[in-house]
Amino acid sequence: MGKYDFIDRALEGLREQGLYNTIRTIESSVGAWVIVDGKRVLNMCSNNYLGFANDERLCRAAKDAIDRYGVGPGAVRSIAGTMTLHLELERKIAHFKGAEAALSVQSGLNTNLATIPLLMGAEDVIFTDELNHASIIDGCRLTKAKRVIFPHRDVHGLRALLEENRAVAKKLIITDGVFSMDGDLAPLPEIVEAAEEHGAMVMVDDAHGEGVVGSHGRGIVDHFGLHGRVDVEAGTMSKAFGVVGGYVAGSAKIVEYLRQQARPFLFSSAATPPDVAACIAAIDILEETDEPVRRLWENATFFKTEMRLLGFDTGKSETPITPVMLGEAKTAWAFSKRLFEEEVFATAIAFPTVPRGKARIRVMLSAAHSQKDLGFALEKFAKVGKELGVIGA
Repeated sequence: MGKYDFIDRALEGLREQGLYNTIRTIESSVGAWVIVDGKRVLNMCSNNYLGFANDERLCRAAKDAIDRYGVGPGAVRSIAGTMTLHLELERKIAHFKGAEAALSVQSGLNTNLATIPLLMGAEDVIFTDELNHASIIDGCRLTKAKRVIFPHRDVHGLRALLEENRAVAKKLIITDGVFSMDGDLAPLPEIVEAAEEHGAMVMVDDAHGEGVVGSHGRGIVDHFGLHGRVDVEAGTMSKAFGVVGGYVAGSAKIVEYLRQQARPFLFSSAATPPDVAACIAAIDILEETDEPVRRLWENATFFKTEMRLLGFDTGKSETPITPVMLGEAKTAWAFSKRLFEEEVFATAIAFPTVPRGKARIRVMLSAAHSQKDLGFALEKFAKVGKELGVIGA
């Protein structure tokens, strides 16, 4: 018996269940249309909500930063890696989010790995939505705190669990702002009220909310008018902002604690100058205009309405995330493959990313899409949907 036989069995099991993911390769910049595996296709599965990933203003900022600062800082932030660009980005994020302060880290995943273990210890309790992102789950696993999972968006259930743990001194409620697979919003006002009644802190991961909801895309806290009542906003610069990196925004006290003790900040090299400069450019654009956000929502409203008229089940999304519910993984992968043959790039999402039996094509609308692009996509979805018996002929 070989020492890697367990891997062979695991991979074969994925193939048998229709869960084996053949990862495609992009050979161009990321826009409405991309070259994938040598083929020009309409991009319907990128997180590039505002079309910033290949925006000339961000590209120019990145090039200018290379000329001035080079390609990398050569150190972690806490030793010799903090550059003026990092501090400028943090000031811009804090102002944009309406927070006292902000800390930038290397990725959205790292925001949760940095923050949750630092805030919560062995005597504490974390309350986490059952559909929270994997990075939140991993951040919770890194603590010795008790973890209590509450039913998805169920504030009544959350209140009951808070009451059961009333005697615990330190409590933290964590939720996604926008849930990435279904596109629904956290009931943040009710969560905040419950937290205030029970003396709990609130942390929201706004990865799919920033650039999408709120004034000029300022996120879910702004969307609900909860400034000053949410302790921690965490997020990423890799989706609507089109670049890479993560941030934590909140009180100056929490941010300074993270700056002193957060492990990803202390033990992983700082983000590169071109990335940071491009992030700054993205925020500057949104401070100036909400036009990309408005265009995103116009596209989302049109596409979702037309998909429902065609007979597709698009779930309960409240955002531009549009799940096309297909059920079984094999159906979703077959649908994705046929769409690609029809020049539409839309990847299947299956277990373990979503529960078994809830496989889907997750369509991600973008401000970069034109009405012609969306018409093309609708035509191809209708064709493939009829072929596979997902919708009526």
